[in-house]
Amino acid sequence: MSHSFKGWQFQHYPVGMPDSSTVTLVEEQLGDLSTGQVLIKNLWLSVDPYMRGRMINTKSYVPPFQPGELLQGGAIGKVIESNNPQFPVGAEVMHMQGWRELAISDGSDLTAVGGHGLPLQNYLSVMGLTGLTAWAGLNKVGQLRADDVVFVSGAAGAVGSIVCQLAKLAGAKVIGSAGSDSKVAWLSQQLGVDAAFNYKHSDDLTATLKSLAPEGISLFFDNVGGAHLQAAMANMQDFGRIVSCGMIDQYNAEAPVAGPTNMADFIRRRIRMQGFIASDFMADYQQFAADVGGYLMAGKLVNQETVVEGIESTYDGFLGLFSGANTGKMLVKL
Repeated sequence: MSHSFKGWQFQHYPVGMPDSSTVTLVEEQLGDLSTGQVLIKNLWLSVDPYMRGRMINTKSYVPPFQPGELLQGGAIGKVIESNNPQFPVGAEVMHMQGWRELAISDGSDLTAVGGHGLPLQNYLSVMGLTGLTAWAGLNKVGQLRADDVVFVSGAAGAVGSIVCQLAKLAGAKVIGSAGSDSKVAWLSQQLGVDAAFNYKHSDDLTATLKSLAPEGISLFFDNVGGAHLQAAMANMQDFGRIVSCGMIDQYNAEAPVAGPTNMADFIRRRIRMQGFIASDFMADYQQFAADVGGYLMAGKLVNQETVVEGIESTYDGFLGLFSGANTGKMLVKL
């Protein structure tokens, strides 16, 4: 039996900000299932900044999207037909065939979710790779301590908002930057950060950070790069640690971006800087899930989501990541 569905097809590698010619919403057909396969109706889709990197034709930790193929991303769906006893009809699963309404899988790329009393979409945000990124970046890479002074760039974003809360729960002092006054208020009033500021209103990020952390920053969780990285380096304590999670400031740059001009501080202050990706720490998922799931169930963690609805809205949701349209995790509900 043939099934018709809509999905987003990649067209070409953009220079600068992707536009309406970069992708096209198409209708495709799926045929009958083979032995061991299941048909999944997607319920929730994830759009994430790292997907912009897959729109560049270069070697990276994930391969680039290929023109003419459907885009991929995190998704949660329900099995509606099954030839696989491990995933019967009705099973709720997480997988990477997002940006589309239907998907076929042999089960090897599926993870069963649900059954923990949490909303399904949590497994694409706080209980998924987003949460693991925050938890592993802080604890495994950054070696978070209770006496840390933590600065988080992009603090109101999906990862940043969880980083702020986990650092506060550990006892650290937390400073966050965001791109609007409403996000700054949310960070202060809802997440309880010690200080937050609108970087768009700061003429001198270095001076702003110095005024908020006169004792210096011991741990910088960087989601932005650029001027934030330079300002943080100028304010780092000796033996400070920088966790490099994202560089959204550069993802749509049309020419090479200059690096920090104060790299001598890196040596003088004996700073350690490390990049990472969440999949490096999949072996720690159960520990992460116990820690973060416990906070969530106890009401100690705010899981903020920005939801757009319909497959037609997926690309707009993705583009919104680069204009600050999201507070917390950006999700698409189908």
